[in-house]
Amino acid sequence: MRKRRTAYLSGLLALTVLSGCGSSGHSSKPSASPTAAVSWKFTTLDLGIPDKVLKAPVTGKVPDDKTLHVGVTLKVSDEAWKKFGHGKSPAQRAGDVGKDLGITDAQLQKVQAYLNQAHIQAKTSKTRTSVTFDVKAGQAAKLLRTSFVTHKLNGRTYFTPDPNHPPQIPEQIKPYILAVTGLESYSVAPKARALGASAPGRALPTRAGRCIQRFPQKFASSQRVAAAYGFNQLWGQGWRGENMTVNLVEMDGYDRNDVANYVACTGAHIQLGNVNLGATEPAVGAEATLDIQMLAGLAPNLRIVDYQEDPELLNSGNGADSWAALNNALQRIIDDNADKKRPGSIVSISMGGPEGFLSQPIMQAIDQSLRILTATEQMSVFISSGDCGAFADRQYGSLDVSFPASSPYAVSVGGTRLDLAPNGARTGEVVWSDRSSLSRCENQWGSGGGVSKVFQRPSYQQAPGADNRYAASGGRQVPDISAAAINLPIYFRGNWVSSGGTSAAAPIWAAGMALVNQGLLARAHIFCYGPDTFYHALSAGAANRPYTDVVAGNNLYYPATAGFDLSTGLGSPNLPAFFNTLAANPG
Repeated sequence: MRKRRTAYLSGLLALTVLSGCGSSGHSSKPSASPTAAVSWKFTTLDLGIPDKVLKAPVTGKVPDDKTLHVGVTLKVSDEAWKKFGHGKSPAQRAGDVGKDLGITDAQLQKVQAYLNQAHIQAKTSKTRTSVTFDVKAGQAAKLLRTSFVTHKLNGRTYFTPDPNHPPQIPEQIKPYILAVTGLESYSVAPKARALGASAPGRALPTRAGRCIQRFPQKFASSQRVAAAYGFNQLWGQGWRGENMTVNLVEMDGYDRNDVANYVACTGAHIQLGNVNLGATEPAVGAEATLDIQMLAGLAPNLRIVDYQEDPELLNSGNGADSWAALNNALQRIIDDNADKKRPGSIVSISMGGPEGFLSQPIMQAIDQSLRILTATEQMSVFISSGDCGAFADRQYGSLDVSFPASSPYAVSVGGTRLDLAPNGARTGEVVWSDRSSLSRCENQWGSGGGVSKVFQRPSYQQAPGADNRYAASGGRQVPDISAAAINLPIYFRGNWVSSGGTSAAAPIWAAGMALVNQGLLARAHIFCYGPDTFYHALSAGAANRPYTDVVAGNNLYYPATAGFDLSTGLGSPNLPAFFNTLAANPG
C-alpha cells in the first residue's frame, strides 16, 4: 500500500454543539423482483468460528423471538481496489463511489431477492459494500437452514448456529459475500481505553473559575504536550485545525458542560457535531470526554464529528452486537463522506478487543471498512493499541494484540509517559507500563503491542528495528507510533481529573495529523494519509528525525529499543520535523 496524496484548492471560531440522527443507506423493502423466483442452490456458509467454540457443550436453544443484528459484508474486487489510492486526488475520482467500489446492480438484486423471500428489510451502504438488517432468530434459522443453540465454555455462555447443521446460503450469492456477522455471540465486546477518569482520589485542585492556571509537575497538560511534541510550532504558523475534520467512534456520551469548560479554559474554538446511532441520550463516559478534549487542546479550531453508538450494547452480553455497532459507525462515516470532499480528514478510535477472542467475520468486516476509509475516503484511521501491555486478552502471560489496531489499514498508536521538570519542560519519555497489579488488567498495564496472528506484516512496515527477533512469524507488528498516555488532565463530571491510556495517544496523533495536513494543504495543495505515510516519513526524514525514539521501558514483555519496537513503534511525535519531511518529500 503506497502513501497517497491529493490536491485541494481552497473557520471554526466557536464551540457549537450540533446534532444528527438516523441512519444512512438505502432501504430495501420486500417486493416482487425478476430474480425472486430463482431456483436457489445452497452451500455452507463458513462463519470462521473456532472448533473449540462450536464443540463446547450445548446448553439450550435460542428463543425464536430473539432479535439478531446481522451484517453482510460484500466483497470488493481486486479490480475495484486498483481504481483507488496510489496518488489519485478526490477530483479525479469517479462521482459514484458505490458503482466503482461495490457490487453491481444485478449482484445486489440477487442478495436482496434472497432476503426478500424472508420478508427482511435491509439497508445497503452507499458504497454497496455492506448490507445490515435486524431479524428474529427463528426467521434467520429458516432462511439459513439451521437453528441457533447456546453453549457454555470456560464460564461463558454464548450462542452459535447448530454445529450439526451449519448455515446454508445460495451458491448464486456466495461469491459476493466476504463475511456475515451477528450469527454468534462468542466474540468478546470491544473495550474502551480511557484510564482513571472515574477512579476515586484522582481529582485535581481547581481554582480561578474552574480553570487550573498551572498543573502540578507530573501532569501533561495540553500546553505541555504541545510544547513536547511541537504542536505549538505549527500553531505559530497559523495552523490550529481550521477547516480540518476528525471523526470519532464512541460507545458512550459526554457532558456538554464538561467540554465547554475545557474549551473555555484552554482557549479552544472547536466545532463539535454529534451523529447519534444508538441511545437517545448516551450515558456520560470518560472515553468520549477524553477523546474530544485531547483533540480540542491540541487542534483548538478543529471540526469534530462524534459518531455515538448505543453504550448498552457493551453490557448486552453479546459481543458481536458491539462489533456490529462499531462497524455500522465506520460505514456511516464512509457514507457521510462518500460524496463530500474534506481533504485531510481523519478517524480516531479508542476501543478494541483481543484477536484470540474474535470471530473471523468480525475482523474481516471491520478490516474492509478500514480499507475503504483509507483507500477510497483517503483518511488516516488512528486506533489505540490497547492498555493491557502485550496481553490484550487481559490475562498476564497470554500474548495477544488488540484488533482493530492490528489491521494493516489502521495507524496503531501505543502509549508513553512524558517525564517533566518542575517548570513543566519535557525531560524524557519512556514506555507507559505498570506492574503494580498483575492479577487482571483493567486498562492499567500499559502500551499495547506485539505481533498479530491474523494479519500478515504489510509491505510498508519497513524500518530499522522492524526485522526483530519477534518478526519471524511474519505477522503485522503493532503499534506503529506512540504518544503520551498517562497523567493527562481532563475536565470530567465537574472536576479536573487525571486520565489517559492509549485512548489519549490516538487522538493526540489525530490532532497532530490534522495540523500537518492543514499545513500541507496551505503550502503545497496536498495531504498525506494511511499508515504507510509514517514509515515513509522515517525513511525520507534523514536529519529531520520526524519521531522521538523511545528507548526506555517495556510493555510488560516487549522492550523499547533503538528504532522500531513493539512497545512504542517508531516513536512519539516530532511534529515540525514530521511536517517538514512530508512537505519536502510527500512521496
